[in-house]
Amino acid sequence: MELPRVLVTGGTGFLGSEVVKVLVASTRFDVTVVDINPPSLGTEFFSSVRYVRANILSPEELAKVFHEAKPAIVVHTAGVVPAGLARYSKKGREVVFQVNVEGTKNVIEAAKECGAKGLVFSSSVTVLVDELGKDFFNADETWSTGRATLSYGQSKTAAENLVLSVNTSDFSTCSLRLAPIFGPNDSIIPVIHNCIPRGETPFVIGPGTNLVDFVYVSNAANAHVLAVQNLLNSGTAAGQAIFITNGEPISARDFCIAIWKEFGHVPKFNIVTAKLFTVSPLAGPGIYM
Repeated sequence: MELPRVLVTGGTGFLGSEVVKVLVASTRFDVTVVDINPPSLGTEFFSSVRYVRANILSPEELAKVFHEAKPAIVVHTAGVVPAGLARYSKKGREVVFQVNVEGTKNVIEAAKECGAKGLVFSSSVTVLVDELGKDFFNADETWSTGRATLSYGQSKTAAENLVLSVNTSDFSTCSLRLAPIFGPNDSIIPVIHNCIPRGETPFVIGPGTNLVDFVYVSNAANAHVLAVQNLLNSGTAAGQAIFITNGEPISARDFCIAIWKEFGHVPKFNIVTAKLFTVSPLAGPGIYM
């Protein structure tokens, strides 16, 4: 029996490669990866997977690849995340919107034109809010979007709206709003670790009790595969936007301390400072996906 075909955009990236890994491990899918980059060092390469180099900003390249792959479901993880302080700048706004919004539009069109049955979109909690200076407790899918003030959150909001707006009985779509992702080869741990040699670990901005929630990369990947299975079968996720987290809120301070302990470092004292505008050490490249 022919296996359902799944095409993963951004399939050589941090999240996308993990999605591919779970799809392959299930042995239930025929997988094609579309990415602008080939698999990099440290990324698993699977002989059963077709890897195709294409740019999501090129409708022509996508049309060719999609018609050859003929996917039943598309998993769209490809996108750009502003790195570090660029997250707070308007300088790269045009590129962020071009890749995250126009790229998503191109993927949707290619998927529909090749006869795909549905699409799973890798969204972000930043569609709800990207304000690091405020706490938002127990937010769920009933909360309206539109609060994002930075380019990345605004671009993911626009892309998610595109994805959900094309949901029909013939083309099912859903959006997974991912919390900051951590795991092997992530960009969160290095940022936190770098606080050690810089002597920054004793500093606590404000009370140090602000809660954050993360999602482990394999959990994020499993969520995508479950969404694929759902759209191929019951379809109850169609038209839905769903938050994906570990469900284990932790203070940012405690999370950092837990990481530092793994490197044999525990701050010997705390220096509590007034709550000022600051850039969280967790705002490194790739944290918001």
